[in-house]
Parts: sequence; structure tokens; C-alpha cells
Amino acid sequence: MSVRMYVNPDRKAAGYGVSLDVLSPTNADAVRRYHESFKEYKQTPLTFLPGLAAKFKLKNFMVKDESFRYGLNAFKVLGASYAMGRFLAGKLGRGMEGMTRNELCSPDIRRQTGDITFITTTDGNHGRGLAWTARELGYKAIVFMPAGSASIRVQNIRAEDAECTVTQLNYDEAVRMSWELAQKHGYVMVQDTAWEGYTEIPTWIMQGYMTLALEALEQMKVARAMPTHCFLQAGVGSFAGAVVGYLTAVLGADAPKFIIVEPHKANCIYTSAVAGDGRPHNVTGDLHTLMAGLACGEPNTLSWEILRDYATAYISCSDYIAANGMRVLAAPVGGDKIIVSGESGAVTTGIAQWLMEHPAAAIQREALGLDSNSSVLVVSTEGDTAPDVYKNIVWFGACPDNDCQM
Repeated sequence: MSVRMYVNPDRKAAGYGVSLDVLSPTNADAVRRYHESFKEYKQTPLTFLPGLAAKFKLKNFMVKDESFRYGLNAFKVLGASYAMGRFLAGKLGRGMEGMTRNELCSPDIRRQTGDITFITTTDGNHGRGLAWTARELGYKAIVFMPAGSASIRVQNIRAEDAECTVTQLNYDEAVRMSWELAQKHGYVMVQDTAWEGYTEIPTWIMQGYMTLALEALEQMKVARAMPTHCFLQAGVGSFAGAVVGYLTAVLGADAPKFIIVEPHKANCIYTSAVAGDGRPHNVTGDLHTLMAGLACGEPNTLSWEILRDYATAYISCSDYIAANGMRVLAAPVGGDKIIVSGESGAVTTGIAQWLMEHPAAAIQREALGLDSNSSVLVVSTEGDTAPDVYKNIVWFGACPDNDCQM
């Protein structure tokens, strides 16, 4: 099936599921203050697409466009930069209150912290964000990538003066290799997933993503267009968990319905939900998908609990859904603005199109309560981070419905 959906039978109301204290509004304000200390910081746009909303028979369709984030074409730097700042503050015996990029770069701070090497595994965007931050703050970065990674993403990481190697491993295997190297050589692992014994830095990364959610909430309040539905893509689930957790903590009973979207070949959140035992479950084997940023088979154990308790539904879909989303956003309707969205960024728009227009989607659409009164929020998490792939799909029609060859 092109699309499989599982509705959460045990969705919890705010305050009745796992604690959301680490994703509180107070923490979000502090995180954004740190991000604002980087000269590259500016709020990314929340774009309303009224023409597309009318075509989908929705009240509103809103896209938070992360292609403008820090000049890096993706949101991931928010998590990496905050986690690295928190780690360095800890080395100094300090909290993050008042901590800025300039202070962390000062010669005095560098003398106190000494030489540090940060290491990570990435499908592209997280590694670039880590490499950029390490260069900005004056530290070394080592980045590993899974087999099949796009060469342009490798080049972008190396352009930030990081050491970058493409392995012959899948994403999860490469994460384990990076962890082993960190343990052996004393490197600092900055990974956006968690496992037993490794939770502090992944928590900080999730907190870093709150800047995005805080901005979106403020923008929607100004526009007086609060969401009824929020579609979020998931790899390990850190980003989705952060947004779900923050908006649930802030909005309580007024939080939107959250729908988590993944590719079929790397649907670890969907698989965990369907299992019904409350535990995270891995998917293994060939994780190759057009949505390179979502090609993860093992859930973040921290974010899984948030998604388990507070998400409304979980969707697993074919790659062509993401390709359709890229084409939809690149071809404006009724004067709408063009949005350049990459493979992982556009899948939520693609699933919205499928739900609202596909003849087979009536049952799912009704189950989610999607109708002319619905205001939908999606996040385009990346721009054209692999330009050749983007052009092949948007210009030349690669990855058509039910016949993905990517």
C-alpha cells in the first residue's frame, strides 16, 4: 500500500502522559535567546498558501520554511548548536543563562575548555549543522555518513572544515561506529537520538529544536490562525517529539492533532506504534529511501515516549508521496508563493495532498477530522540540500506515483 495509517487509541491529554518539563515554555525562551546570539539568526518564515488550502478544501495551509535557517538550508543546526553550547557551558561549570556565541568563542573560554573534538553520524543536515557550529566556536568536528549519501551533502560538510567520511554502513550502524570511536578517543558524541546511557545530549538537541516551534507558535498567533492539525516528519523522532512536546506543553487541550509521517523503509515510529506495547521497536535491513534525512531505523527512546503519548496518528508512506510534495510546493496555486522543499522537507505536504485528494483516502481523512474547518501546519525541514535530486524530481518528474526508481 502507498499509505498506511495507524490511529493512536491511547492518546493522552496534556499532563496525563510522559512529562514535558524539559520542553517547557521557559526552556524554549532560554534556547531562543542563545540562538539569537548568533549573527545569522533570524526567524524563518511561516508561509500561508491560500490557493493550496482552497484546492485541498481546507481553511488554512501553513508551511514553516526552514530553508532559510542560518544560511544552511535546513533546521538541524538548531539542535546541534544548542547541544554544543550546553556541553561547553557544563565544562565551564555554568548554566546557559546569558551564554552567547561570542562568549563561547572568546580566547579565555577556549583556554578553559581546551581542545575538544565533536563527532556525529548524519544523513546530511545534522552533520552540516554540527560542523558549522564547531567551526564557529573553534573546535574540531568529525562526521560519518551512511552508504549512498549524496556527494553534495558531503561537500557541504567538508566546506565547514570538518572531517567527513561516507561509510558502507546504514545510518544506525554508522551511529554505533561513531559512538565506539567517541568512547575510544574521548570525542564528544553529538547525536540526535538517544539510547540507554546516552540521553543528556539528545535531550539538549530536542530542546534546541524548540526555537522553531516557538517561532511558529508566535507567527500563528499574530496571524490568528492556530492549527487544528500538524503533520511532522520523523527519522529517529527527535524533531517531531520536540515540536509535539512543546506545543502540547504550551497549548494543552488546544494543541492540534499531531500526525507523524515516515517512509515505508524506515518507519520505526509507525512500527513502534502498531506494536501496541508502548515500547520502541527498530526496523532493520535496507533503509534506503528518497527521504535521506528520515532513513533511520531506531527511534530516539526519549522522543518515542512523547510521540507514543501525544500523537494522534502515525503514517508510513511510499517515496513518491515526498516527491509529490516537492512538486506541489514548487508549482504554486492561485498566486501562492513558491517553496523550495527537499525530499524530507516535503513529505508532509505530499501526505496532505494524498489525504485531501486521493480517492482512497476518505476513511483516513474522516478519521483525522480533516475538512473545510481545518488549519494545517507543516514544516519544510530542508530546502534543496541535494540540488540534482531536487531538479530530477521537480523538473523531470522522477519518482512518479507508485513507480519510484530513486
